Amino acid sequence: KVLNVDISVMEDKLVIDGDPANVQVAHDVFQNLKKMLSGGHRIDRQAINYAVDLSLSGNSDLLSEMLNDVVCITSSGKPVKPKTLGQKRYLDAMRRNEIIFGIGPAGTGKTFLAIAMAVKKLKNKEVSRIVLTRPAVEAGESLGFLPGDLQEKVDPYLRPIYDALFDILGYESFTKMLEKGIIEVAPLAYMRGRTLDTSFVILDEAQNTTKEQMKMFLTRLGFGSKAIITGDITQIDIQRKKDSGLVSIQDILKDIDGIDFTYLNKYDVVRHPLIQKIIDAYEKFDERSEKQGG
Repeated sequence: KVLNVDISVMEDKLVIDGDPANVQVAHDVFQNLKKMLSGGHRIDRQAINYAVDLSLSGNSDLLSEMLNDVVCITSSGKPVKPKTLGQKRYLDAMRRNEIIFGIGPAGTGKTFLAIAMAVKKLKNKEVSRIVLTRPAVEAGESLGFLPGDLQEKVDPYLRPIYDALFDILGYESFTKMLEKGIIEVAPLAYMRGRTLDTSFVILDEAQNTTKEQMKMFLTRLGFGSKAIITGDITQIDIQRKKDSGLVSIQDILKDIDGIDFTYLNKYDVVRHPLIQKIIDAYEKFDERSEKQGG
């Protein structure tokens, strides 16, 4: 449908008919799908669309490199590896730099891949602990009205981080590391006044930080540490969007060695295929709104 070709099966052969240029691209797509299948990827509609995008953009030669990049193995024995070229660039940026900003929409694996890399660095003894934090911004709910003590109040904000750690480490390993202080999960406010040496530090939902909070977080970094800052600048929950620390930091820290900004987009979404369409629809809506003046 995408390439306007006819595909049929004749005995043990797959026959592609249509415009020669499109037939060549379709042939390339099937080669990509074979590589993805042998690399352990499930072939679904999303995989097919991505294989088409790779072929049309002339990036098929990078597929093998992407499929062979295993970050770590989850507690269930599943390899964590990039599923898109954008994710591959993001992982490579983590390997090359001390401070990395992963900016993109929901479902692009920003936080999950950062945690997977943190676990790998911890197991290789390249860092001594993992520190994960996010701002407890009230998106429609007030912390004061939530039941329980402070930890119980902020736990709902940290739940996505817990889920990723459970998936990669398993519940028992995660709980033991948490008890020993090897893994720390805390609201951003708990970072003030600290210096984090030999740590892998991840700031999630960074679009909801203020400029002051972003500066505070970045200046916590100590010797032998690495910081990953993730966020989606289209989902800012603080009242004045222009005050977002993630928005302003792109101008403040650009062109500094050791700092990288990796931008993921709708083509890097690895959740339900409809999410890609939802993101696309919102982008078009925002464009129309800007043209119409609000």
